[in-house]
Amino acid sequence: MCAICRWQTRQGPLSFGHWRRETTQRLSLDVRAARALRTLRSYVPTTGYIPDFLTPPLTGEGLEAGLESVRATPRDRLVTELTRLAVSTPLPRRARGLYEPTYGSLMLVADVMRHSFRTLLEPYWGHVRSAVSDDVALRTRTLLDGGTAALLSGLRPFARWNPPYLDVDYPVDRELRLEGRGLVLVPSYFCWRRPTALADPGLDPVLVYPVPKQPIEILRTGGERLDRLLGRTRSAVLADVAGHRTRTTSEVARRLRLAPASASYQIGVLREAGLIVSHRDGKHVEHSATALAHNLLSGTGATIR
Repeated sequence: MCAICRWQTRQGPLSFGHWRRETTQRLSLDVRAARALRTLRSYVPTTGYIPDFLTPPLTGEGLEAGLESVRATPRDRLVTELTRLAVSTPLPRRARGLYEPTYGSLMLVADVMRHSFRTLLEPYWGHVRSAVSDDVALRTRTLLDGGTAALLSGLRPFARWNPPYLDVDYPVDRELRLEGRGLVLVPSYFCWRRPTALADPGLDPVLVYPVPKQPIEILRTGGERLDRLLGRTRSAVLADVAGHRTRTTSEVARRLRLAPASASYQIGVLREAGLIVSHRDGKHVEHSATALAHNLLSGTGATIR
């Protein structure tokens, strides 16, 4: 759903511009995919209410399990959510048939979601999953080192932990009481600037928030040139560090499947070349890419002297 919103808008030109252009070109060559996405857009406005049945509870079982949950949406819930959507977003004729839902109509919704996934996300799924996994690893380490308070405090700048409240930079004024329920944090590649959540307060609480990301365009345009300049392993290390605000040596080693000593050596060479800076944060040494490194990765013509 977040990817559909980003595709419809011009938000995040650096982060999403190349992805948006490639997707638009692919849609121009695939009539079926274009039709599926056009249908799904009817239910996903760029601002305001989006029906919760389109984002079922997480199962960890992949796309098909989620689509099965969509197909199993109860009739009364479907009518309630589409009625609420129709208040702010006029539904086209093809959507109105769902007010008298059948298994076949929900099959249609699941089918257009599957085609939209294949168009918008599947070609980039490895990169998206990597960014999300990196964020999960960072949050997990924060939780283990500092507990729940450190985890929630680390959600800045889009959320602030003011016990017992988590103040979120949300598009509208809203108060959601957990009442003993847990809060599921969902890192998202295509969430943009502000977190989002389910609209129905009766559903299990979820907070979807944006993760740090390396633009897909940087990955593709800079790769071959950097390989020739730095070597494949060293360029991979630089690209990995540049894709995050900070990176530890162990994180780089784990992500690229390098021995820790090898990752440390490559980072040291890049630091001496002025492409990486390092600083200690508690018991961890964190690395970040310099402006020169970002220039190299984005192909702006900067050179090493």
